[in-house]
Amino acid sequence: MEEGEVRWDGLCSRDASTRDAALENIRQAVLRRTAQVSPVKEDPPPESSEGRLASATALGRLNEMLARLLMLSKRCPFRDVREKSASFLSNVQELGIRIPRPLGHGPSRFIPEKEAAARHQCSYLVNLHVNDFLHVGGDPKWLNGLENAPHKLQNLGELNKILAHRPWLITKEHIEQLLKTEEHSWSLAELIHAVVLLTHYHSLASFTFGCGISPEIHCEGGHTFKLPSVSNYCICDITNGNHGVDETHDSPAGSISTTESFCEVEALMEKMKKLQECRDEEEASQEEMATRFEREKRESMFVCCSEDEESASTRDVSRHFEDTSYGYKDFSRHGMHVPTFRVQDYSWEDHGYSLVNRLYPDVGQLIDEKFHIAYDLTYNTMAMHKDVDTSMLRRAIWNYIHCMFGIRYDDYDYGEINQLLDRSFKVYIKTVVCTPEKTTKRMYDSFWRQFKHSEKVHVNLLLIEARMQAELLYALRAITHYMT
Repeated sequence: MEEGEVRWDGLCSRDASTRDAALENIRQAVLRRTAQVSPVKEDPPPESSEGRLASATALGRLNEMLARLLMLSKRCPFRDVREKSASFLSNVQELGIRIPRPLGHGPSRFIPEKEAAARHQCSYLVNLHVNDFLHVGGDPKWLNGLENAPHKLQNLGELNKILAHRPWLITKEHIEQLLKTEEHSWSLAELIHAVVLLTHYHSLASFTFGCGISPEIHCEGGHTFKLPSVSNYCICDITNGNHGVDETHDSPAGSISTTESFCEVEALMEKMKKLQECRDEEEASQEEMATRFEREKRESMFVCCSEDEESASTRDVSRHFEDTSYGYKDFSRHGMHVPTFRVQDYSWEDHGYSLVNRLYPDVGQLIDEKFHIAYDLTYNTMAMHKDVDTSMLRRAIWNYIHCMFGIRYDDYDYGEINQLLDRSFKVYIKTVVCTPEKTTKRMYDSFWRQFKHSEKVHVNLLLIEARMQAELLYALRAITHYMT
């Protein structure tokens, strides 16, 4: 693998001299990049916008290297690589440059992550964390079931299941129960840490299933991908990946031609143009906006995947969490009404961010950056079209996910969602966000047929960050209510 002038592939070699050469190459690269990034001075001279951009770029590249060195210092199987990576990080820190740090230490850190991934039966993530847990000296007995873990960690089970499936039900009483359980109680700082881990790994399970990531070949249930129909392809085409067009035979839209798919893209762009013109001409009243939100929220309850969809088989991970029958239920279905969560009353920017940053220093900033990167990311393309402003479409996707969780933005016209997101796309979104273990390749193939895979992966990034923020908003609001 190559990153600019830095080569990392030599670190994989079994030959010690090859690893030494690669480590020296990395050390020199670190020195060059640290020379470009000076620590903040008390009275820095004014910089031009170009200078600030160059400094930010250099710092970003250095941080990427340091993050990789941190991972190598903790997880590389070669002792020399671990020790020298840790030494490089220490040398950089001595220069006054801030280095990344792991979110936590010890086997207890992996339990919330494993428990969170297990709620969605995500064996890929569970396998990763089981291996990490054992690598850092965790007690194998804990892996036999949640009841074998310490009581303090067992107590997270209720919060974990509600966050994963019905976060709108979280109340300050749930928080109080965790904070006042005498000898097994959590501190507020610990609880914020746990909530961040749980919400992150719930959303990461969505990304794993949305991208069709399977367990590694050496793991139970690994390498289970089945070709749609070998008879349709020449074996050389399968090997080279040149079978995209024929996949329509296995798609619910298999009869739709490339021309019709092309027309769908054109139609979507035309809708975006008309909606922008309508925005400029007139604005709906607050009453009408509220009505459109309630209508969209109600309609989202009836968006669901077909019961006969065959999802990927997964390893049984039920021993890692409690109450296996507990799952997603629509926000206010079956007569149960929960008040709408108004972002104007409690938002990530004005409330959640500061609470996380106060009790879990620096992490609020990292999460905020993660949200903004996913939300703002764009190539300004739509399928074969370039120089397209996709902000309207990205906002519709983000707000539709929050709408499914009962979260409303007073300044957004929810009538745009039905214009921009067709039913097959809504089915995919709801499945990946709410029941990711039911995601299928058929669902992935059925929406945005002419879009690139990179654009669909970007959709997955939007889905998981919007989901994580929705879960965080409910949990952090409950914590705020408890504190006040």
